[in-house]
Amino acid sequence: MSDNSSSSEFSLVFKTVREQAKFLADGQISSQELVTAHLNQIERVNPSVNAIVTLVADSALDQAKAADESRIAGIEAGPFHGMPVLIKDLQDTKGILTTQGSPIYKDHIPKSDALIVDRLKKAGAIVIGKSNTPEFGAGSQTFNSVFGATCNPYDVTKTCGGSSGGAGVALATGMVSIATGSDLGGSLRNPAAWSNVVGIRPTPGRVPSVGVDLGWSNLSTDGPMGRTVGDVAMQLSVIAGHDARSPLSIQESAAMFAGSLERDFKGSHVAWSKDLGGRPIDSENSRVTESQRHVFENLGCIVEDAEPDLVTTDEIFQSLRAYSFAIKHEAHLREHRDKMKETVIWNTEQGLNMPSIDLARAERLRTRLWEQLMVFFEKYEFLAMPVTSVPPFSIEDEYVSEINGAQLETYLDWMWPCYAISVTGLPAMSVPAGFTEDGLPVGLQLVGRPRDEIGLLQLGNAFEQETNFWKQRPPVVI
Repeated sequence: MSDNSSSSEFSLVFKTVREQAKFLADGQISSQELVTAHLNQIERVNPSVNAIVTLVADSALDQAKAADESRIAGIEAGPFHGMPVLIKDLQDTKGILTTQGSPIYKDHIPKSDALIVDRLKKAGAIVIGKSNTPEFGAGSQTFNSVFGATCNPYDVTKTCGGSSGGAGVALATGMVSIATGSDLGGSLRNPAAWSNVVGIRPTPGRVPSVGVDLGWSNLSTDGPMGRTVGDVAMQLSVIAGHDARSPLSIQESAAMFAGSLERDFKGSHVAWSKDLGGRPIDSENSRVTESQRHVFENLGCIVEDAEPDLVTTDEIFQSLRAYSFAIKHEAHLREHRDKMKETVIWNTEQGLNMPSIDLARAERLRTRLWEQLMVFFEKYEFLAMPVTSVPPFSIEDEYVSEINGAQLETYLDWMWPCYAISVTGLPAMSVPAGFTEDGLPVGLQLVGRPRDEIGLLQLGNAFEQETNFWKQRPPVVI
């Protein structure tokens, strides 16, 4: 695809969201031109990676025309006026196929939008399609029996992670610049790391959800993905904000995320953890993340080897995840067991057979954990650690079963760097941090204080400006 690399269209789709929005506002390009450029990039690239599984090109072009007409008339819908957005296939889109990666829902067309989709639309965004996800978002390997697997754009024989894998790949390859995701055990952070993009797991309630089964549970949350920290912040300024229908909804304005992310970090305390106290991690993965420690020191941060005691997070996560799977998939298991993958069946049955005391114990452990974390974060403003325990693995493998010769018990165990943070309820973000010797992307996970997404975005932005890893394009588009 080298013949496209110098074209204005190719250059346009890799501009940041803020740059694209300015081009539109200044009249340098039309929405129809922007949408067409992305559709052409999808036509060129998607057959190689299978990131976008449902495309609504005609609808997107019609909406782009309407967006151009309304702008000429002086009507501005919002910061994403006339810009294409990709929605994760777990999130409902009115009138557009939403399968959740499951054959049970292979023909399902919702009658309404998820709240995150509704907010993006009201900000002027145009839904261009749906991104691939593993069945019901289970597991950090994006494949399903409805659409197949999504390939890593840096090596198509490797996985892109998951469950927001299609979103990450679409961003990395310039097929979209705005994409939604969701995160329970790492589904925003893991695929961001492996596609060399940014994904932030906000504080649960920052991006509220409506109509979900477990409105009081804060293990899972929707969130944004983008190629840069600024792009993610811009999306957060639209999808965050209070909604009274969500019991965990945070009553703070989202406007703060629309401003500058510049900040002086001199004297800021950063705790640095290589492996959270000796957990299994691949040496090459470690080499890459460890090589970035000096960047924070160059920014003026006080970086110290330190980590909170997260030893109980395995039990907490396994119990709370099983509990959520039980309520979400009990009917699926009863009525459609033959259409479900084995890991989803296992996780659901784990929840259905779990004694109530196990769930109560997990909640008690989580309460004690929070108390300990508050002491830890009195001293440290941020925690820096790996996003993943291994680099991208073979697309033929459903999950990682061993690390450094140590056998793992479940399909979830290798995801410890992300799920250990999920149960804390703290905001966390994956930022591009370099590449393995084989050229595969590695992410660095930044964890912030309670509800301090803005501080997290500011630190991520400073790191990004120092390193510029996000500018490296994957081979599939070069």
